[in-house]
Amino acid sequence: ICCKESHFPSWQAQYFSTKEIDRCHPCQIPKQLDNFMESLIFLHGQSFNSKKWEELGTLALLSENGYRAIAIDLPGENKLSSTVETAQGRVAFLQQVFKELGLQQPVLISSSMSGRYSIPFLLASGEQLKGFVPIAPVGTKDFTTQQYQQVKIPTLIIYGERDTGLGTQSLQSLQQIPKSRVVMLLGAGHACYLDKPQEFHKALLNFLGELK
Repeated sequence: ICCKESHFPSWQAQYFSTKEIDRCHPCQIPKQLDNFMESLIFLHGQSFNSKKWEELGTLALLSENGYRAIAIDLPGENKLSSTVETAQGRVAFLQQVFKELGLQQPVLISSSMSGRYSIPFLLASGEQLKGFVPIAPVGTKDFTTQQYQQVKIPTLIIYGERDTGLGTQSLQSLQQIPKSRVVMLLGAGHACYLDKPQEFHKALLNFLGELK
C-alpha cells in the first residue's frame, strides 16, 4: 500500500511479521529524519485491526505532520498464547514490540479492548512512554486510584459523548492521572475516532504539539 506524503519524499506503508507481532502497518519516514521525529504506536479495538488506522487517514496525517506513526495487530483470540494471557505477559509483549520496531519513548494510543495491553503497560512501564492517549479502554477498574496517581506522563483521555459504558467508566479511573486532560467528542459513540475523525485528529495533534 503506497501513499504520497506532502512535505517529505514519498513513504510507504509496509507489512511485516515477527514472532511477536501478527502484522504491522508502519508508515515509513525518510531515514534522515528518524533522529528528531516523535514516534506513535496505535493499538486497535476488538472489532478492528491495525488497518483501521490507515483507512481512517490517521497514519498518513501524522506522517504529513512530521511524526512516525505505526499501528500493530494485537494477537487474535485464536492465536493467543500463554505469554499474553496475563497482564505481565501483555506488558512483555509491548516491550518486545517496542524493541523490534526501535521505538524509544513513543506516544501510545489505545482504544477499547487494547486497554488489556496498554493499561498494565502504563502502570508497570510508563517511563518508557512520552505520552498516553486512551480511548475508552477496557480494564481500568482492575487497578487502584493510587496506581493511577503515580503515573507521571502526560495523558489525553478521549471518549465519545454517547459512550455511557466504557467511556464514562474508564474516565473515572483515568482522570486520577495527575497530568491528564479530557476531550469528549460531542455526538460520538464508543468508537468516537470513527464517528468524529476530524475532531479526534485535531485533539491528537494538539496534544502532540504540547509534548514537544
